[in-house]
Amino acid sequence: MTTPTEITLHQQSKRLEIAFDDDTRYSLPFEFLRVHSPSAEVRGHGPGQEVLQIGKQNVLLLDVQPTGSYAIKLTFNDGHDTGLYTWEYLHELGKYQDALWHDYLSKMKEAGASREST
Repeated sequence: MTTPTEITLHQQSKRLEIAFDDDTRYSLPFEFLRVHSPSAEVRGHGPGQEVLQIGKQNVLLLDVQPTGSYAIKLTFNDGHDTGLYTWEYLHELGKYQDALWHDYLSKMKEAGASREST
């Protein structure tokens, strides 16, 4: 299992940068992290129960709290603060970021939804 060696919050560029002990480094936008939250509110309680997150383009990440030695808890300015981002999940988000983002944008288009907040 990979573990982070560095976690940096970049408020101006709205990104969370995370480096792992396998020499990978990812720069994850706040919006990407928010719409891919591991919480039940976003993922549902089983396959097919996912809830499309809309209007999160300008979401801000207010706080990053360590949870044990295996995860972090993120608090966003839209009030969302549930779901633990494990090291494994963050690594997966970084590794598959392009495909996950493309899939998200496709679902948004299909739903006729907007990334802009109302």
